[in-house]
Amino acid sequence: MHPDAVMTESQNPDTRAAAFRKVREAHQTEMAEDYVELIGDLIARFGEARLTDLAEHTGVTLATASKVVQRLSREGLVQNRPYRSLFLTPAGEELARVARERHRIVQDFLLAIGVDPATAALDSEGIEHHVSETTLARLKALTAQLADQRPPGGNLSSR
Repeated sequence: MHPDAVMTESQNPDTRAAAFRKVREAHQTEMAEDYVELIGDLIARFGEARLTDLAEHTGVTLATASKVVQRLSREGLVQNRPYRSLFLTPAGEELARVARERHRIVQDFLLAIGVDPATAALDSEGIEHHVSETTLARLKALTAQLADQRPPGGNLSSR
């Protein structure tokens, strides 16, 4: 066998297939997490979450937002009644809480390493869906360590 023909574990077809499956599953839950988090935020800010507001905040058509809400309703995350606001079910509230916490952990870490707030907000929106619980725990621990090292009134990049 030629030395270049030896596969690393990441090149193994089974390993790669498992990685692609994981990414596909993450994409399926990513939209649900984003929508329930947004519905929860709209309810907290405005006292209600309307389909039109959801479409506007996600940059999709009303028809697309409606299809997503129907899916979330079938999954038991959202209650949608004709001519009424959207409501999160207890399962939807829990998913929104978890998604918000994941987002906060990633964003806090990015801020701690000196990423500007606008970029940290945008980047954390994507990263939060694609990190394991193990990685999140490490990010949270490292953020706490970095905060302990921060000079009073300063940030890490001012050292």
